Order: sequence, then C-alpha cells, then structure tokens
Amino acid sequence: MDGLLTPISTSRLGANQNEPLLQEVVLKKDTAKSAHSSGQRSLKTPEEALDILRHEPDYDQLVATLRFINHGEAGSAFSIKEPSPMTAKLVQVLVTEIVPNYWTLLNEDSHETKSSALGLLLSCLRSLTGVNAIIVRLRALLQEAQSGDGKPKRPDVAINIAVLLNLACLLLKGDDTIRGIWIAATRTLDGNIKTRMLSQEILATFGSGRILSLTAEALEHAKGHKAEVDTSNIWLANGPEYTEWLSENIVKWQLTSPTPAETKLCSDLFLKTLRLGHSDAAMKCVITRLLLAQGAKNERFGLLLGNLPRSEQRKVLFSVLKTFAEDYLNRLGTCDAEGGRRTVSAVAGAISSITKNDPERTTYLVEWLTGSSGAGLGDSIGIRRAVVAVVSQDRDSIVSVLEKSIAQFGDQLYVKHSPMLQQEVHAQVLLLSAGYVHKISPLKLTLLMRSSSWLNAISNRLSSSNQRARFLGMVVGEGLSSLIDKGDKRLNFQLEETELPEGKWYKSLVEIQDTLGSWDSLLKPQEPTQKRTSFKKPSHKPTPSQPRTQGFIIEELSDEELSEQDDIVGYGKPDSDAEDSDDDPELVKRDKAKAPVYIRDLIRYLRDTDDYDRQKLALATAPTLIRRKANYGTEVTDHAEELASLLIGLQDKFEMDNFDDLRLQAMIAIVVAQPQLMGQWFAKTFFAGDYSVSQRSSILAVLGLSARELAGFETSEYAAAASFPSKSLPEKVERLFIGQGPSNAYQSSSSSLKPLPRNALESVATSITSNFLAPLSAAAADSATGPDVLKLSTFKSRLSGGDDDGTNDAADQEEQHISNPKIKIKSRTKPRIRAIPNTTAHLICTSFFNPLTARFQAALHSSASRIRGIMFQPHLLALYLKTLALLLHAAGPSTLALPQMTGDLWRLLLSTSVRAQAVGDVGVTQAVLFGLLTLLDLNEDRMRDVCQELGKEVVETEGWVAGVFEGLRGGDEGGEEERTKMMAAGVLVRLREGVEKYRLMMVGDLIGL
Repeated sequence: MDGLLTPISTSRLGANQNEPLLQEVVLKKDTAKSAHSSGQRSLKTPEEALDILRHEPDYDQLVATLRFINHGEAGSAFSIKEPSPMTAKLVQVLVTEIVPNYWTLLNEDSHETKSSALGLLLSCLRSLTGVNAIIVRLRALLQEAQSGDGKPKRPDVAINIAVLLNLACLLLKGDDTIRGIWIAATRTLDGNIKTRMLSQEILATFGSGRILSLTAEALEHAKGHKAEVDTSNIWLANGPEYTEWLSENIVKWQLTSPTPAETKLCSDLFLKTLRLGHSDAAMKCVITRLLLAQGAKNERFGLLLGNLPRSEQRKVLFSVLKTFAEDYLNRLGTCDAEGGRRTVSAVAGAISSITKNDPERTTYLVEWLTGSSGAGLGDSIGIRRAVVAVVSQDRDSIVSVLEKSIAQFGDQLYVKHSPMLQQEVHAQVLLLSAGYVHKISPLKLTLLMRSSSWLNAISNRLSSSNQRARFLGMVVGEGLSSLIDKGDKRLNFQLEETELPEGKWYKSLVEIQDTLGSWDSLLKPQEPTQKRTSFKKPSHKPTPSQPRTQGFIIEELSDEELSEQDDIVGYGKPDSDAEDSDDDPELVKRDKAKAPVYIRDLIRYLRDTDDYDRQKLALATAPTLIRRKANYGTEVTDHAEELASLLIGLQDKFEMDNFDDLRLQAMIAIVVAQPQLMGQWFAKTFFAGDYSVSQRSSILAVLGLSARELAGFETSEYAAAASFPSKSLPEKVERLFIGQGPSNAYQSSSSSLKPLPRNALESVATSITSNFLAPLSAAAADSATGPDVLKLSTFKSRLSGGDDDGTNDAADQEEQHISNPKIKIKSRTKPRIRAIPNTTAHLICTSFFNPLTARFQAALHSSASRIRGIMFQPHLLALYLKTLALLLHAAGPSTLALPQMTGDLWRLLLSTSVRAQAVGDVGVTQAVLFGLLTLLDLNEDRMRDVCQELGKEVVETEGWVAGVFEGLRGGDEGGEEERTKMMAAGVLVRLREGVEKYRLMMVGDLIGL
C-alpha cells in the first residue's frame, strides 16, 4: 500500500494559528452573475463558441453559448440558420456532443420560459442543416448497432437513438416549421439557382420519406433494447401522423400568400406527400383546411393544384372526388331525401370552384365519368350526381358524356367481360346525363336515340345471356324512351322486374336535376356522429339504505334444545373464493366489470384497450349481443361500421384464449345482422383500408363464413343463445312439435359453426374439394378393379346410392342428341338438393361477390402500386380466390346470376396477373384449381351453356391445367404437391368430358361461326 502513492515534491506554508484547518468557500450570487456576464461578453466570434462547445462547458457556459449562437453579435453577419461551413461545424458539435450529454438537464429546464436552454437549442437546430445532421447521426448509430463485426456494442447506443428521436420530434413540431426553415435559409440567398437547389434539398429531406423510414427503424431498435428514454410520443415514425404534419405545413404556407416560387415548392411537396402511402389523410387535411374551412382562400387550392403536372392534376382531382364521396355522400345512400339533395348540391359547388377556371379539369371529370375504371366504383350515387351536375354547366361536355356512355354501354366486349358493379355505375351515369341533355337540348337527345349506336346498344343488351345485363338494358331503354316518346310509342317491356322498386329507381334518374349550391353545409359533416360517440350515460348514485330502527334480538338456547335438533343436517362449508383469498381486504377488487347490455357499451369496452376485464367481457359477449340486438331497434344499424372498424383493428395485447375466434365470430354476427350494408363495407375495407395482411385475411374469412351461414350451410352456436326466451318453446314441448330434419346431401360435412381456427376458410375449402373429388376417385377405383359385371357392387354405386346406371344413360342420350338433334333427352334423375332462395342468392351476389370482383379489377388498373403489392401477396391472393369460390358455392346452382358470376370468376382465375403468381407457388395454384372445381360443380347441369358462352376460356383452362398436372411430380402421399395434382386431375376429367360432348359447338364459336 505504501508504494501506491509516491510524493513528488513537498512545500510548507506558514499556518495561522487562529484560522481553522478547513474553511467553506462560498461563491456569492453577484459574483456568479458577474462571472456569467463576463463569460457571455467574452464571446465575440463563432469560432470561440465552437471552441467552448468542444471542451465540455458547464451548464451556464452552455446556455450563454447557445444564446450567443442563436442571436449573434450586434452587427455580425453570422447566422446559424443560414447554410455555411461554420454552421455545419456548430450543428455537428451540438448534435453529436451536446445533446447526448446535456439532454436530461435540458429537459428539466424546458418548462420555465420560452428562452430556456432547450428552446435555445431547438432554435439553433431548426434549419435544414440541423435536420440533416440529426438524420446522419441517427443513421450512423443504427449502422453501429446493426454491425455484425463481433465487437461489443456500446451500451449507450440505444439511449442516444431515443434521445435523437425525441429531439427530432420536438424540433419539427408545429404547422409552420417548413416555412420557417425556408425563410431563414433564403434570407441572404441571391439568384434563382441557389433558391432552386434549396427547394430540391427540402423536397428530398421532407418529401422523400427518408425521415419516416429512418425514424421508424430507429424507434423499433430503441424499443427492442428497452432504452431508458421515453419513446411514446415519437410521431415522426407514424405514417399517417407524418403525412398530416406535412399537409398542415403546406396549408399554413399557402394561407400566408406565398410568392410564385414558394407556391411551386408547396405543390411539389404536396405531390411528394401524396406518394407516401397515405394520400387519403393528406387530401382530407388539405380539403378541410384550404377549401372548406371558414374564411378559407379557395383560390389558393386552385394555385396549389395548378402548379402540378397535368397527369398529377388528374390524379389529385380524382382523389378529391374520392374524399368527397367517403366523407359526405356515401353515408347518405341514394340521396333521395331533402338533406341528401342539399349535400349533393354543396359537393357540386365545391367541385365547381376547383374546375371552373380550367377547361382541362372539366375534361378530367368527363374521363372520370366514362373511364373503364368506373365512375366512383363502390361509392354511392351521390358523387356521380355531383360530378354530372358540374359537367352539365358546359353543353359540349355533357353531350360528350352521353355519347361515350351510350357507345360503351352497348359494346359487346364490355357487356360480356366487365364486372357487373362497373356496368351498373356506368348505367347510372348514362341515365343522369340523358336527363341533363334533354333539358339543355331535347333535339340532340332525340337524334342520339335514333342513331345506330343506341339501337345496337339496346340490341346487344337484350341478346346477352347475363340476366343482370339484360335488366340494365331494359331500364335504360325505358328511362330514355320516357323522355322523348309519348303515349303508345313509349318503350315498355312489361316485365315484373322493371316495375320493382329497383327498376323504378333506375328509371327515375332521368328526372334528377341537381344545382350548384353553397358548400357551407359541408363544414360540419360529422356532428351527429360526434354527439353519438360522446354520449355518456348518466350515473345514478345508489341511495344509501336506511338503517333499521329495530335492534337485533338475541335469544339464548339451552343445551337441551340443541340436543333435540341433532338430526338436522347443517350447511356445508362454502368453497373458498379465489378473489377473496388475499389476506389484505384492500387488495380485493370489488368493482368488477359487468357484461355490456347495449351496443354503445360494447363499443366503449372495445375502445378501452388497457383494461383486461373489459376487453375479455366485450369479446365474449359481442357475438351473442350483436345477434340479439339485430332485429330489435336500430342499435346495430347505427353502430355497425364503427363496431366493425374496432373489431378489425383490435389487437391481442393480453394474449387471451380464443381471441381470434371470438373476434371473428363478432364480425360474422355483424355481417349476418346487416348483410346488405356490411357485406359491401367489408369488401371496400379489404381494398381501401390501412390494415395488415393478417387483418385483411380475417376480413375475407368473415365474408366467406357469413355468406355460408346466410345461405344455410352453417348454423352458428351463438344463434340459439341470441334468441330471447319469450320467442322459443320450452325444451320438452319443442321436441313434440319440431322433429329432426332430414340430412342435406348438398351441405358441408360440418354442421355447426363452432369456434373456428385461424385457417377456418381453408378447412371449408378442403371439405368441399373432398366432396367433389370423392365420386371421381370412386369411378377411378371401379375402372382399376376390373369389369363391373364381375362385381357385386361398385365403389361408385356405394357412394352415390345406385344412381350410376341412370347417369350413364343420361350421358348416352346427350351424345345422341348432339349427333341427332331430333332425339329428345329424358330428364336425368339427380339427388334432391336444397334450393337456395333467390333472395339470399341475389344478396350474396350483389353485396359480397360483385364488390370483391369489381374492386379487384379496379385495383389491377389502379395507378397506386401499394394495393397491388398487397393483393398479390401469395397467401392473401390464395385466400381471396378461395373466398370468391366459397361465395359462389354459397349462392348455389339455383341463383339467377349464376352465368354472370361464373363468367366473372372464370375470367379472373385465368387473368394474366393471377396465373403469373401461380407459377412456383403451390398455395395460389391450389386456390385457382379450387375455384375451377367449384365452377364445374355448380355448372354441372349447364355445361352446354358454359361451353357456348365461355368456349375460349374452357379450352384455355384445359391447356393450363394440363401443364400444371404434368409439371408436378407427386408421389409424396398426403403432401401439398400430391393434393394439387389430384385437384388438377379432377378439373381435367370434368373439363374433358364437357369438351368431348360439345366439341363441335366450341370449334364453331372459336372460328366465328
């Protein structure tokens, strides 16, 4: 120990005997202030400030230096917000050395005054140089943390990353940040070249998504390593919040009357914002604050739009129309009420204010109405009425809409191949535009209806094999004829379907004449919803019970009386309650959550994501409560969309048992309760919502399983529990009157919809595939075991119950009929199957199947690559195709729309995009084959019509399936490839049977006979 410390020198001082050995040194406040002020006065140049910052200053020196850098010396030309070499050095030191070392102290001082140390630091860094320095430092720390060189990582990396994330969020917070950075940087810039370079740098920094992606990656790393700094308010890593921040900065800048160069920069930045993946949020912010706000400058929106390229103006205008439809018009339905008409006029006025000074934008509206992608496909008619009202202000434009609509409406390829939802939308545009043309120029409408294009359109519609296409042709013909023909000359098909409410509604569209109104009513579109969601049930305090005035009566019992009651058996000791087992009564939870009784209570429970008991009760109660309330009152109808949105986005934070099953059953209950409304809503949400692949998969499962329940193939276990006791007989009496129904041969093997696994849709598809392939397997086994005459019974006869002979006779009769049409075919006896009611089949077709197929076609032709990338994810695409096949199977063979559904699904399965994804992916290949199996199963009795209408598709399908069959090795019994090869074999057998029977017909169709 003596060798550890070695004296170097010794000095002696004369000690004063009257002074103590230890004295306290006190620095007076005046002395500190003078030293502080002298330190501040000593800073004359930025070089001195840089030297102080590099040598670890104390807190007072740091504040003084920051104040000097921020304000500068009087008469000095230096400014830290202007780009220069000295600015880069100072910012680099502040970001890399000062912020990590002083962040805790700076945060503690942040609440005192505006000129606090943190405020001074943010003011010094609020420039393009400061933002880029933080980005570079974040990237360097992430590379250091993710490097795999084997060296130990510094423990402070995650902490520094979290500190920089908080600094960046504080630095960019506010709706005037970008404008402030621009003004500070351009204060001393001379020349257009430097200004243009600065504009490009701002666009690259804020509009490229670099900040968003980098902060999201950094936040994930900080959370993974459990940094000690709070990261709960990192809004820069959230895509919608970052997009909204950019939009608010653009709007704020536009409202300050910027120069033409600044307006051009705002337009370019707005274009970059729309490409970040959240264009709906950006459009909603800009429209609300720049176009529809009180005192908004509408011409500023026109300038913002006018500086964009023409192709981008078209996209932005279409996004504006989509925003108007989703926020104001879709919830109004057909807009027939007075409030709906006022809203349509207000939206028309707002659209007119955007397009009135630019004829090119009116041309874009004409293209939107007549384009192949559909005029607001999936939206209500309100947006089409508003756009047609705007276009009708120009005579040539509305006449052009009518002429293009008539030519498109009668095109044979369009009638045969376009999705029916798209054809319905264009039929509405045709009827609306005809009404305006008749008002502006009746002679022009008369000439158009005497033209060959109109006559060919009606003729092609009436000759179509699609029942829905014929219906649209009849209502359009009757509607336009009512405008120009009088009396007996008026076209009238005298069919019941054209006189139904839907037919009358279509024909009444020619009478609609909307006007351009004021859009003041659009300023408060969500008032009813806000009132409904903010409603709070008044809490009634329980009245305290009055104490009894009579005291307790104490009775003494003698031992003799007790001995006489020995034969009385006493109560057993109650079981212990797990919740009351705690020794401390204060820890026992008395205020237990009660099961929700109303839908609004269920919504409140689902929103409380931090309460385990409420979440568990809500999920357990939701399926039964929704079904019980479906037909009583309007609770489910009023809150269906809000409830469905909550269930789709619900996360399993507490790892509950059967979480996915209960959530799925709750969503199925919503669709079963409101199928016409919620089927279309879920189909729209699948394509337009901002959800993950797993959440989109759950949407498809909901659509498929709820359609099967509506069709009667499944019976949910929650249906019986949801019925009120007053509506059912006692169990003993019910057995006397309600017997066990006969089994249905057409139903699936599963008889009840019990809690389903995550792959419930695949299980149903596998069951249907097995039922389809079983007869083919039995027939193959018969042929492999020798002649039928040597067998007591064949596999096929045991499977089908002895109907094999009748089947063969029917096939022979069909072959004789093809060779000699005079020979009549006897009706073939088939097993009796349950006939699907036409109402249910029509509902499944219009509310489930058509929206899914039409929106898929629109997504294929969409300019946004995001939805295409999601749709062609292999698992999701396979599940989507299986869902369509299940919907077709649920509709059944008796649906009137079977030819249309068959054509839509067959063409979709053979589309180039789907078959390209099937190459090398067994899951997508199985989904395509399952769709083909379902088509062939349901169209077994109408193969002649299928070969006549879809001859080209049948031949193309045979060639593609044969290629799939030959390309698979098989041999792995029970494996995926073996199962795929069996499905391909089943499709080939059934297809070749149909091709052999109707070969002559198909050849004639292919060569144009």
